[in-house]
Amino acid sequence: MPISKRKRSIYITSLVATLLGLALIFFFFGKEKGKHYSPGEHVEGVTAELWKAVPKDHPDVTFTDITKRAGIRFTHFSGQRTTQLPEDMGSGAAWIDYDQDGNDDLFIVNEAGPLTMTPGEVKKSPAHCQLYHNNGNGTFTDVTKKAGINFQGCGMGVAVGDIDNDGYPDIFITAYSKNVFYHNNGNGTFTDETQKAGFGGQDGFWTGASWGDYDRDGFLDLYVCGYVKYKQLDKQPVAPRGNSAEPAGINPLSFPPQRNLLYHNNRNGTFTEVAAKAGVADFTGKSLSASWCDLNNDGWPDLYVANDVGSNALYLNKGDGTFIDVSYAAHAADYRSSMGLAIGDWDNDGDMDLFVTHWLAEENAFYVNKLTTMSKKQNGGPPLMFEDKAEKFGLGQVSLDDVAWGTSFFDYDNDTRLDLLVVNGSTNQREDNPKYLVPMKNRLFWNQGNAKGFAEVTTVSGEALSYENVGRGAAFGDYDNDGDVDVFIVSNGGDGVLLRNDGGNKNNWLEVKLVGTKSNRSAIGARVKLISGKVSQIREVNNQSSYLSQNSLTQHFGLAKFKKADTLTIRWPSGLNQQFLNVPANGRIEITEGVNTIRNLEKHHN
Repeated sequence: MPISKRKRSIYITSLVATLLGLALIFFFFGKEKGKHYSPGEHVEGVTAELWKAVPKDHPDVTFTDITKRAGIRFTHFSGQRTTQLPEDMGSGAAWIDYDQDGNDDLFIVNEAGPLTMTPGEVKKSPAHCQLYHNNGNGTFTDVTKKAGINFQGCGMGVAVGDIDNDGYPDIFITAYSKNVFYHNNGNGTFTDETQKAGFGGQDGFWTGASWGDYDRDGFLDLYVCGYVKYKQLDKQPVAPRGNSAEPAGINPLSFPPQRNLLYHNNRNGTFTEVAAKAGVADFTGKSLSASWCDLNNDGWPDLYVANDVGSNALYLNKGDGTFIDVSYAAHAADYRSSMGLAIGDWDNDGDMDLFVTHWLAEENAFYVNKLTTMSKKQNGGPPLMFEDKAEKFGLGQVSLDDVAWGTSFFDYDNDTRLDLLVVNGSTNQREDNPKYLVPMKNRLFWNQGNAKGFAEVTTVSGEALSYENVGRGAAFGDYDNDGDVDVFIVSNGGDGVLLRNDGGNKNNWLEVKLVGTKSNRSAIGARVKLISGKVSQIREVNNQSSYLSQNSLTQHFGLAKFKKADTLTIRWPSGLNQQFLNVPANGRIEITEGVNTIRNLEKHHN
């Protein structure tokens, strides 16, 4: 029987509606789950949006490779990798003014070589941790042996802090096997006090570490990330991971998780491990990075942990020595492969935001803190909620083809807005030569403000920044004291690179060093608030762990065209608040807890 025109019209309309509905379902759900994107593949509507033009008004700042000129000779790893996970994961670096002369020195962690090396071969390996003394004239001197640092092994991360408040920062090194602690003697040398301090006896695969005074008793405690319970595999079948695959020996999915550690400072030079008691052991996480930061603005340092092939963890400090897990309630626990971690107030709204680097085809995450915009209280306390806005603000799709590691918020052009650097490097082996990993380009993102978000400016910020590397750790600090932030990058199996910031100090700036008295001497956990005109900025000491690394403890502020800080307020971990008015720009200052005068430090060395 022939179909009437009316029925035919209804049929066609229904068919079109059905097809349109299916298309919408595919677009929203298919794209969200990432099932239809493979690294390097062109997908209409996805990869076409990856490229964005560099803004014409981008900062006139370049990063210059001055590694050799500065006297730094560091090569990570010695010999050929043997397709084992610990060989491909490290290492990191830290800026540390170990002799307290006002110049940030550089400590770099290293891996001796393949795990197949004998103890004798490890001891003879040229690849070892190195301490470089900053000479104050743009150059460094290797003082590793003179300082008494003799660790050789499979080093991973580093954390720097003054554990006994004697005025000299100490060094904690994480490793595959056993961690090592070096106490600063205050005379340019260090002593291995791992056993004495209570850090010995823990054999495992340890990665990121972070100092923080979680109970605010004036002494630094230590959180250590455990990765996986690794063991060498007799066979190396290819194991799936997302939309890619890796040999089982370098795939974290092949191994069970390693618990995390929290060392409480007993205030006598020793520590007690209390992670399970405090509720932060994270037994199911494969942790790579962690940072202490007061995320809900209640004065107590909280803890955020970045986990590989799993969900991240967010622990709120209850103020009684224990923590509550709010990872999912706060919407900051997506199941992805997290590596590096940056924390900072990118939009200058008074609360700290999170940026997390991820593995291939997963997009980096940008968790914007909604604390200052929420009015309802959660569980009887301050509200805490995050929203991943990586896509909205230009940090999402651009990272689909990246394996991202070290990262940090930093105002590289001193315009009062925090920018972002991401260090990349693959864990995939080169198809033409599996002995080597695939190098990648790093990415520099310029913060254009709350409305526009971030724009990638790597290609216009110096050739050195665009070089491909197998990047891992990255440490940020103004090593030459000229008012702009520089970067040291560790490349897995390659040479370390010191990138000097040239041009960032065309805008005004201020650098603040804090010295605790009732609070811990390193002032870790202190929050600095600076207001110039209508612009308000906050920094928290040591809240950015990058990846296996630590930034300078000196707090850097860009001031744009402002010639002073109208107000500078410090909230110390002890609870003391201090305020200073009309602080001039373009200088380095030191503020001691409880002292109402500012000490002016030398501006910079020529």
